[in-house]
Amino acid sequence: MSNIHQTAVVDPSAKIDPSAKVGPYAVIGPDVVIGPECSVGAHAVVEYATLGRGNKLHPGCFVGTAPQDLKYAGERTKLVMGDHNTVRECVTLNRGTVAHGETRIGSNCLFMAYSHVAHDCVIGNGVILVNCVALAGHVTVGDFTVIGGLAAIHQFQNIGRYCMVGGGSMVNRDILDYCLCQGYPAALRGLNLLGMKRSGMSRETMAAVKDAYKTLFTSGLRLEEAVAKLKASSPGAEVSGMLAGVERAKRTLMRPSSKDQAQEEEALA
Repeated sequence: MSNIHQTAVVDPSAKIDPSAKVGPYAVIGPDVVIGPECSVGAHAVVEYATLGRGNKLHPGCFVGTAPQDLKYAGERTKLVMGDHNTVRECVTLNRGTVAHGETRIGSNCLFMAYSHVAHDCVIGNGVILVNCVALAGHVTVGDFTVIGGLAAIHQFQNIGRYCMVGGGSMVNRDILDYCLCQGYPAALRGLNLLGMKRSGMSRETMAAVKDAYKTLFTSGLRLEEAVAKLKASSPGAEVSGMLAGVERAKRTLMRPSSKDQAQEEEALA
């Protein structure tokens, strides 16, 4: 195939669309499916992975490689990637373990250099991981969330949609949709208002999300009371998604630090 460089190593089981390109010294391992219009850069490694359309893998990245989990014993698992993702140099995207069987990545994501996605993670659409972000195993990241450089996400955490995680943060709690957090350890710093505006959210919906945030975190109500109050108000889809995140939290839910609450109340007024 003219689109596969003569120095590339391709496992016989791999299925590569004729329109895809594979660069010099790339390694395409077992059980790989590479969809139309994909490109795999020089020295990249892809194994046990299914890639959709138009994904761009830059030189020296590793996609679908074995989990860094001491319990992993070579089981046949995989990584599944959607369409039009960009994977920059030295990124590592590990495949799943028997816990879930696969790592899933949506479409239109950007993984900047040296970022890492561990086993069994689920990444939504339009997600951006800035340089050197590290996601531990079983992390879920919602659509259109941005995680700043050098941030680290503890295993089993759920990060909602349209969130913004500040650079250098250590995240060890679940984050609700539309929230902004930063710190070591990270705490809520309010809502990702810019992200909400860019999403095309109406003023009315933004106001409802602001009110929900204040009810949950700055009203003085116990969390259970705040959730019950919001449910009784027949919330829209966006607020309902936030409430689902509260109920889904398996560890603890990220909240504002006490010193930030007064500033947040003023910013959300």
